[in-house]
Amino acid sequence: MSPELGEPPSPQETTAVPQEVVPLTPELLISQLLRGGVLLSMSLVTCGMVMTFFRHPDYFSSPDALQRLTAPDSAPHQLTDVFEGVMAVRGQSFVMAGLLVMITVPVLRVALSLGIFRAQKDRTFAAITTGVLALLLLAFFLGGVE
Repeated sequence: MSPELGEPPSPQETTAVPQEVVPLTPELLISQLLRGGVLLSMSLVTCGMVMTFFRHPDYFSSPDALQRLTAPDSAPHQLTDVFEGVMAVRGQSFVMAGLLVMITVPVLRVALSLGIFRAQKDRTFAAITTGVLALLLLAFFLGGVE
């Protein structure tokens, strides 16, 4: 006979579906890093734009105000300025932080690849990836913009 409504089904009536566990492969790790980095970057840029236009609605109607916003002098240019602006909840600083995240994601991908090659004990690719990572970091530290 059928059980009455409101009664939980008996253990014989329920069939347990086994949960399939997907192993973390190097490709999946890299994919998750890239996807997460892009989502974080996009979120920061979007939040920054919303904050900026919410606080300054005149940017929608005034070409002069919008030109002040997009002028090169108005955006934070140093890392400390970006962090201070984020802590002060300034929209332009959130946008710049999002752009910085987008720039660092490929570098993090190279660093993750280096860790994967070392774990796999692949010395050739680990050496090549170490060289690429060193060149990227060197470019960051020497490539100051005025």
